[in-house]
Amino acid sequence: MKIFLVDDHEILLDGIRGLLLSQGNDEVIGSANSFGEALRKLSYLSPDLVITDYSLPEKSGLDVITAARKLHPSVRIIVLSMHEEIRLVREILEKEVDGYILKKDSHEELVKAVRAVKEGKVYLSSDINELLIKGLSAKTDKSVLTSRETEILKLIGQEFTNKEIGEKLFISERTVETHRKNIFRKTRTNNLVGLIKYAYENDLM
Repeated sequence: MKIFLVDDHEILLDGIRGLLLSQGNDEVIGSANSFGEALRKLSYLSPDLVITDYSLPEKSGLDVITAARKLHPSVRIIVLSMHEEIRLVREILEKEVDGYILKKDSHEELVKAVRAVKEGKVYLSSDINELLIKGLSAKTDKSVLTSRETEILKLIGQEFTNKEIGEKLFISERTVETHRKNIFRKTRTNNLVGLIKYAYENDLM
């Protein structure tokens, strides 16, 4: 995977570059310290993945995301940030990023995020997941989800497997799978990020 890095701290860039190269399977094809530099380099580089900080001197990481996708529509994005305010997390997730981890998270989280993105998955660090899950309200839209589906939705948000959910609720794994499909169908989502966005939009968080 060809990776492009954006962060205004050179020491952090060096650390991320070294970490990724130590995994042996990826190539860091370039880096930038600002939005302007990122835009210039992205005009002639073609990364598979952009890892960008949220806070930059000129513009935000959201601007980097918009510019990168305009130049390379299929590029994947991981946001690396020190911010964990719920409002900002929501704003970043609305950009449909492929990963969001905090700078205070361990190096292992970044490695996991890159690995997940390679597999076509969305990765939210454990801290971000915890922050979002804590915001889940007991309220539900009765016209859309049943009380059982709401119960299962919350367990999905806590990353329990179908088997674990079944054991907690004393129902079969197959029944959980049916509920899960109905939840994603009713909310018109297909992953955890989409489900969280749905919960926000319907005052479930």
